Amino acid sequence: MSTSRDSLRHRVTASLAKRYRRERRFRAAGLIAVLTGLVFLVFFFVSIARFGLGAFTRTELLLPVALYEQDVDPLGDGSRASIAEGNYSRIIRDSLSSLFPGTENIADRRALAALVSLDAPYLLRDYVLDNPEAVGGRIRIALPTSASVDQFVTSKVDRTPLTSTSTLSTRQAAWAIALEEEGLLRQSLNSRFFLGGDSREPELAGIRAALTGSLFMLLVTFFLAIPIGAAAALYLEEFAPKNRWTDLIEININNLASVPSIVYGLLGLAVIINVAGLPRSTPIVGGIVLSLMTLPVVIIAARASIKAVPPSIRDAALSMGASPTQTVFHHVLPLAMPGIMTGSIIGMARALGETAPLLMIGMVAFVVDPPGSIYEPATALPVQIYLWSDSPERAFAEKTAAAILVLLGFLLMMNLLAVLVRRHFERHR
Repeated sequence: MSTSRDSLRHRVTASLAKRYRRERRFRAAGLIAVLTGLVFLVFFFVSIARFGLGAFTRTELLLPVALYEQDVDPLGDGSRASIAEGNYSRIIRDSLSSLFPGTENIADRRALAALVSLDAPYLLRDYVLDNPEAVGGRIRIALPTSASVDQFVTSKVDRTPLTSTSTLSTRQAAWAIALEEEGLLRQSLNSRFFLGGDSREPELAGIRAALTGSLFMLLVTFFLAIPIGAAAALYLEEFAPKNRWTDLIEININNLASVPSIVYGLLGLAVIINVAGLPRSTPIVGGIVLSLMTLPVVIIAARASIKAVPPSIRDAALSMGASPTQTVFHHVLPLAMPGIMTGSIIGMARALGETAPLLMIGMVAFVVDPPGSIYEPATALPVQIYLWSDSPERAFAEKTAAAILVLLGFLLMMNLLAVLVRRHFERHR
């Protein structure tokens, strides 16, 4: 008998030890999986940030400029119209030539002018218009350099002459180095990236138009997808009879949530544009397409949240004399609101990052000015990233990474908003 108990004890001890080893291996595998995911996530963010942070700053040239009246005020009457007609491009070329004696020929002057941005003459004009008392004197103005100079000065390209990836010529590179050694180059915040529209020149390209288009589309999506999705979820969960038709609707909603996004783009092109006649490449069309894509996600999240409300809440309300409608809107809906809002915001965050359906409805146009309404041509931030990533110029690759950082920032903010909204409703229910 004692031998039998010892044998049983031995088998139980061995079995427990084996089970504990399996549990430790399972926990170790889970920990390794989490750490591996975090490593890849950190590597992803660091690699993008390392490459894209440079687009948030720009190189400026502190250029001494002589504002001679015959160049700035061609009509000689000192009016704003006359000052606006000044030859500011020649003023900048003359100022650059004065820094490098022996560069009076046309080829050298053009090469020198290529060191600054194409926007430089307009910035100088705006300065003189705002400060007409500067006419006839000398000033020192900060002008943005070209993207090639910015890439070269900030060491984003190799400076070795034979292996250089810079688009500057040998003389231009020497001039840039000389300006740097003289302390005439400095780094400043690139406000143009946030305030400007798209451009063929990398140093002038910005995300304002794309960001405005994305915000307009999100507004349309918010006012269409969330009310319709919440109402559909309430009806299906609380009022719809349980029969084969509602089962068919539920199956189709679940299937629509997994449909590729480009299919919604084709639907928008075929129905919203060709049949309904809404204008192409506008936020209203993009918002409707994104609403159709987000609607199944909102309905599924809202139904899950409504279903999670305890049945005792309904029974208590009905027993106190409340009607089914009063029970739903006064008791069930407030308790389900945290889950509904969380699912809706996460669905909109997904819509913000979509590109394929927007390409199908023509929001891939070159847009410089931000749209003033949902009916004006626009693009979106993911589409802008797609366009810049297709450009062969190295400076646009940096802009692409910076725009990705902005998009990721908005996605993180929306997810944080979802958490805050959920906590707010949970505290007040």
